[in-house]
Amino acid sequence: QVQLVESGGGLFQLGGSLRLSCAAHVTSLRIYTVGWYRQAPGKQRELVATINNDGTTEAADFVKGRATISRDNGEKMVELEMDNLKLEDTAVYYCYARHNWEDSTLWGQGTQVTVSS
Repeated sequence: QVQLVESGGGLFQLGGSLRLSCAAHVTSLRIYTVGWYRQAPGKQRELVATINNDGTTEAADFVKGRATISRDNGEKMVELEMDNLKLEDTAVYYCYARHNWEDSTLWGQGTQVTVSS
């Protein structure tokens, strides 16, 4: 069973906005730190943003000020909103969930985001 399922990817306009969602099929989302990575063609996967169970967030410098990450433990959802999209935001975006005390990380299958002018 796929435990993390992303949605919301697609083709976006330069300067536009997006909202990615991740549905977590786990017993409890509270035991995970969750977030988003992305991987552009020919590049390494890089962290976009993360959110702890207490709501503490971190974001990469390249999205600071234009990205918001949120989580809903009850609905077991993680969302990423980005605005002022840039061409370099084009990538496959992956949801992840890192167990807070076990050496275990879940990954989604990824959702393609393409920003076009």
